[in-house]
Amino acid sequence: MKPSKGRAAANKGSKEALKAVDDRKVGKRKAVVEADKSSKRKPKKEKSAKKDPNKPKRPPSAFFVFLEEFRKTFKKENPNVKAVSAVGKAGGAKWKSMSKSEKAPYEAKAAKKKSEYEKLMNAYNKKQDSMDDDGDEESERSKSEVNDEDDEESGQEDEEEDEEEDEED
Repeated sequence: MKPSKGRAAANKGSKEALKAVDDRKVGKRKAVVEADKSSKRKPKKEKSAKKDPNKPKRPPSAFFVFLEEFRKTFKKENPNVKAVSAVGKAGGAKWKSMSKSEKAPYEAKAAKKKSEYEKLMNAYNKKQDSMDDDGDEESERSKSEVNDEDDEESGQEDEEEDEEEDEED
C-alpha cells in the first residue's frame, strides 16, 4: 500500500509554514522581553492629582434620572431579583422603548439639575481661583528674597547684641 500523499503532505506542509511564522513571533517577543529586562528601572507612573471632596458632583443624565424612579418600581414588582445588572438591563430596555414625549419629564429634570450644577461649579471655580491667588503671593517671592529678609532680621538682632555688649564695657 502506498501512503496517501494528499492530506498528510498538505497538513505537514501547512504546519511547517505556520511553525515558521510562530517562531518569528516568538523571536520578536523574546527580543522585546529581553530589552525590558535589560533596563533596570521602570518609569514610575505619574500620580494623578487628588480629587477635591468639595468639588460638586456631576449631574445625572436623563436616563439616570429615569433609572432612579424605575429602580423603585422594579424592586416592588421583582422583590426576589437582587442583581444590579438585571435592574440596569430592564431599565435600559424600557428607556429605549419609550417615546420622546415619555422621556421629556426626565430630560427636564436632568436639565434643571445640570443648571444647578453649573451654578455650583461657577461658585466652586471662583473659590478655587481666589485660593490660588492667595497662595501665589508667597510663591511669587523668590527664595533669595525670603532668605534676604531672614538675614536682615538676624542682622538687626546682632546689632542689638553688639550695642548691649558695648554698654557693658
